[in-house]
Amino acid sequence: MTLRMKTKRTALTALTALLLSGPAFADTTLTFLVDNNADSVAAAEALAKAYAEKNPDVTVEVEQRPGGGDGDNIVKTRLATGEMTDVFLYNSGSLLQALKPETALLDLSDLPSQAKIADGFKAVVSAGGKVYGVPAGTTMAGGIFYNRKIYAELGLTPPTTWAEFMANNEKIKAAGKVAVAQTYRDTWTSQLFVLADYYNLQAQVPNFATDYTANKAKYATTPAALKGFERLQDVHDKDLLNEDFGAGTYDDGLRMVATGEAAHYPMLSFAIGALKQNYPDEIADVGFFAQPGDDAAKNGLTVWMPPAVYIPKTTTQAEEARKFADFVGSVEGCKAMMAVNTVQGPSLVEGCDLPADVPPAITDMLPYFESGKTAPALEFLSPIKGPALEQITVEVGSGMRPAAEAAALYDEDVRKQAKQLGIPNW
Repeated sequence: MTLRMKTKRTALTALTALLLSGPAFADTTLTFLVDNNADSVAAAEALAKAYAEKNPDVTVEVEQRPGGGDGDNIVKTRLATGEMTDVFLYNSGSLLQALKPETALLDLSDLPSQAKIADGFKAVVSAGGKVYGVPAGTTMAGGIFYNRKIYAELGLTPPTTWAEFMANNEKIKAAGKVAVAQTYRDTWTSQLFVLADYYNLQAQVPNFATDYTANKAKYATTPAALKGFERLQDVHDKDLLNEDFGAGTYDDGLRMVATGEAAHYPMLSFAIGALKQNYPDEIADVGFFAQPGDDAAKNGLTVWMPPAVYIPKTTTQAEEARKFADFVGSVEGCKAMMAVNTVQGPSLVEGCDLPADVPPAITDMLPYFESGKTAPALEFLSPIKGPALEQITVEVGSGMRPAAEAAALYDEDVRKQAKQLGIPNW
């Protein structure tokens, strides 16, 4: 073999190696940002694993961020600076509108999975007639988790009025137990008594959401709206809380209600996933009821849509990111999440049925849905939610600010947000 032939063969071998190692043959890595709640992380990792099994050349790397206001700021900053991951998990409803989806996110209206996603969900991840997200979970509700063993021990029944709830709390306190767990170190958890009261507000003032959005109704001047702040103040003033409520975390609250350290924990039902992950032996001891109002005949449940998966316009891997988002919104993706996170309510994906062995907290929720006694949370009926609510509710729940003053302060926070969003009449 001549030197010339050897040189050609060596060059050909090198070229082949270069081509095989180039971009056309490289594996794809997608980055996926989620909040650091145990249920969100478990669902994200399950989706990443299931997608990689179908697409061996794709790796989905899950990144974590804090929840609450700190997490909101991270999402907004990363979108604004072009440093967002390829896909990310974030709220649906009014908080999405603050991200300015028409300029920041990719339109996902034409994903095949959208055909089986409930229209009610698509409405809360839309702007300008385009759909920007797919559901990452089932519907959920805001209300109060309770320890079933404590209720059985003290002969209590789930309340349907606030007066009954407070009477239960007094009996629990008299028995030497913590009546209501609060966890204000994670400030977002302080909002539940206000937000979960919306069914009761709407039952008394059916047009509140419309008037609120049009700057015709306020929390401070609508007695039924003020009630949520008053109820938060009520549980503090009656000395019903755990001593470390200011330092307690979300995880502490779940532990307390699961193990019987506390009888109640106001929370969104998405916590059922974290309870399953962290307290599988106690999950059957946890029940759930709607936040009670003034009238037992009008007792009902405030319902939240789940967060969604979105794609920023800054992604350099739009095609693969869209395929992953389509998987998240499919029956297969829905079931992958259900396999690790106990369902939080009815599914939003046609064909993704609830398993037969749901825990008692889910069973407790279903009658509200079956009877039609549910209402969407205000953030799904109005684009306006003031960003300072969680700080204001910490102050009320800690006894630092009275309910009426807090409601007026929140109205001012809402005014600023409405003007920032360009809502008419503000």
